[in-house]
Amino acid sequence: MNIESGILIKRAVEFNSILCKQGLLERLFSFWFDGFVYNQIWEDPRVDLEALEIDSKSKILTIASGGCNLLNYLIAQPHSIQAVDLNRAHLHLTKLKLAAMRHLPNYDDFFSFFGYANRTSNPDNYHQYIRPFLDEDTQVFWENNVRFGGPRIRYFAENIYNFGTMGYFIRILHALLNHCARDPRELLAIEEQAERAIFFQKYFDPVFDHWVLKILSRIPLMLYSLGIPPQQFNAMKNGSNGKLNQLYCERLHRLICQFPLEDNYFAWQALSRGYDCEHRSAIPDYLKEEHYQTIKSNLHKISLRLCSTTQFLKEQTDHCLNRYVFLDSLDWMNGNDMTDLWREIRRTGKPGSRIIFRTASHESPVEQILPSDLRQCFHYEENRSHELFQKDRSAIYGGFHLYVLSR
Repeated sequence: MNIESGILIKRAVEFNSILCKQGLLERLFSFWFDGFVYNQIWEDPRVDLEALEIDSKSKILTIASGGCNLLNYLIAQPHSIQAVDLNRAHLHLTKLKLAAMRHLPNYDDFFSFFGYANRTSNPDNYHQYIRPFLDEDTQVFWENNVRFGGPRIRYFAENIYNFGTMGYFIRILHALLNHCARDPRELLAIEEQAERAIFFQKYFDPVFDHWVLKILSRIPLMLYSLGIPPQQFNAMKNGSNGKLNQLYCERLHRLICQFPLEDNYFAWQALSRGYDCEHRSAIPDYLKEEHYQTIKSNLHKISLRLCSTTQFLKEQTDHCLNRYVFLDSLDWMNGNDMTDLWREIRRTGKPGSRIIFRTASHESPVEQILPSDLRQCFHYEENRSHELFQKDRSAIYGGFHLYVLSR
């Protein structure tokens, strides 16, 4: 555990005494999340870009996570991107991506690293082309031996998307499906959405009523693998009337059956722990060759920092930003923390600033928590938020929310 990263995560999620159940769960999540969680980001950048309306004057604050969407945003060529994160491992992955795009010889080598992500040449290319341009902490992270597996950089010779707690969670889910005589890759072979939905309902719906999945769905620790903290777990539990297995089934159905598979790389990850590397359609835009040079020429616009969004904003001058991306971090916050954050958005944001975030439930916590004087400074684009939510190919969240700073 990195001490600084661990402290930041504790501050973000630990609100109750360790002597109560909620406090104990919060501490378990802190321990669980202070490691390599996400091998890719699970927020749809296409929806983000539509909501943010990025142009050359856009000054963005976002959470780094796996670094994918930082690169995706560069396609729109913003003025700057300030990326922060509480999790040092996610920053190490982001730094690896930035250095790989800068210093690997060509697009094919970059795609081998993060598209195929399983080529035996990747660790050698890391040492030859990438390592010299990484800071010492990032080198140590990727070169340290992990339990039973050698150095982490070997993940890129064995499919990085099998690793991280998110990767392990999907592998466990696949094992349970295989136990029930179902191979999730069967769904990738069904091109028609209607036919795929019928197949899913007939063969996969019953799996979520299996007693093992019912039990596992009630265990908060299982959801920690998805980066879902206790507060978010409780929101999902309450929103589903305690029937979390049905909620998971509904969201997986939406992910797989309500969007075309030919460009939904989130569905490919869920079903195969990889991308469509043959046709290179169901892949993130940052991995597409047509965007390679644009992204590469704009990499200098990204800055990274280990801290919280609120901590970062408190150090900034007035009216210095105009785009804010908070992923699902508002679900982590108590009322005081959320109010502090939005006061800083009001101070640092220019009129017309656009703020987006996602939630486990369909409701925006901003509506209930912010004091009225602060709430009046922001316009909730509620109908637009709902429209964009319907387009979100990731489908793992309950809501997408867009606010505009009006004054």
